[in-house]
Amino acid sequence: MTSKVRAVKVRRIYEPPAGTEGYLVLVDRLWPRGVKGSRDLFDEWAKEAAPSADLRRWYGHDPTKFSEFARRYRAELARPPAKSEVRHLADISARAPLTLLTATKDVEHSGAVVLAQVIEAMPAP
Repeated sequence: MTSKVRAVKVRRIYEPPAGTEGYLVLVDRLWPRGVKGSRDLFDEWAKEAAPSADLRRWYGHDPTKFSEFARRYRAELARPPAKSEVRHLADISARAPLTLLTATKDVEHSGAVVLAQVIEAMPAP
């Protein structure tokens, strides 16, 4: 039995599409600044999979807090309502390429990267 390897991409919503990105999902809780109110840039907005407001405020995008942020965020992703959203995104990634979009400047230290890792680690359906 072979298991399908998920490869979830992450990019800033402000960057131009790279061609074959598949299904595009905005994973920020807040609407990105400077992006007109059009949803033409993505297929879905997964607000429930974004870090909570309290966690975002605590983290403040401070890279020195990233490992603790990632630990706390993974705990949030394991609980409802985020848990069902993560399962939904994992199901999509099992069928097609998935790209998570974020407005965060430091993508490497973002919730989108943590979410991508969680999705990639999930067992295939």
